[in-house]
Amino acid sequence: METMNLKVYMVTDVTSPLGQATALGLAMTGAKVLIVAKDDSHGAGVEKEISIASQNPNVQLQLGDLSNLSSVRNLAEILNSRYEKIDVLINNNSVYKKQRSLTVDGFEEMFAANYLGPFLLTNLLLDHLRASGSARIINLTVPTTGQLDFDDLQSERHFNSIKAFNATRKANLLFSYELARRLANSGVTVNALYPGLVRSEILSEAPLLNRLPAWLFAISPDRAAEEIVKAATGPEMVTTHGKFLHKGQEVRASDDIPDLGIQQRLWELSEKLTDAKYLGPNYDPTGSVAMYNDKDIPEGLIRPEDDPTREENGVVKRE
Repeated sequence: METMNLKVYMVTDVTSPLGQATALGLAMTGAKVLIVAKDDSHGAGVEKEISIASQNPNVQLQLGDLSNLSSVRNLAEILNSRYEKIDVLINNNSVYKKQRSLTVDGFEEMFAANYLGPFLLTNLLLDHLRASGSARIINLTVPTTGQLDFDDLQSERHFNSIKAFNATRKANLLFSYELARRLANSGVTVNALYPGLVRSEILSEAPLLNRLPAWLFAISPDRAAEEIVKAATGPEMVTTHGKFLHKGQEVRASDDIPDLGIQQRLWELSEKLTDAKYLGPNYDPTGSVAMYNDKDIPEGLIRPEDDPTREENGVVKRE
């Protein structure tokens, strides 16, 4: 396992401009920075760029597709076997799709990548966050007045790309508040953070009427990353917990966010959808997608084809 000497920061979706800028800012501190990307070639390029720019040899690429829950489990298994602790986890995933599409698990893609994947990953890494003694979880999201339709979370009956995207941001915020409540006095702080409207590929995908005003007010990824890095490293954030932050100040969430009933309902549903309480080895519904860390698979990580409990139709039997 890696030593405990350096701070360990982890950033997801580093192939996005904001993710890369955030990882670079953290690497400049000299700490160990774990960067997550789903594409090996693109991710390796980002790893090299950050390492050279920061002169930090402790930038390490980990592969994981957060829209694929088996890939999330594989990523968590690799991290938990390789590192003794994680000091800061920054959930940065932000996917926007004009058309409704499904993941290999059968979930609407934005809901899976932006919310379910980070929910599962965070839960699977909690023991290693607690091992830090003073860890931080930072969930990046945006203020939204959109509503979660618990009867149609997958947008099966009606799909509107903007509403579906906003629903994932709302879910991130609800998740942050509920996780903060569950981790009170645990040595792990949880906060949601809005870094501002950031120039990114997402804006270029948005409808024209949304895109034009957004570009006028959007800030650069480098500028947005400064606030994230400050939240991850600043001593003033040591005791900040259960907040929704923007520019270092608490932001008032929409009226239904503080509703414990809604927070708990979403949590329980998310546990069921992701099977988050199950801490066993990785199972990949595609048979290959999640196994790209092939050269360094921890002992006990079972391949789908080798699983003795697997039924003929592909359904996994779990105790």
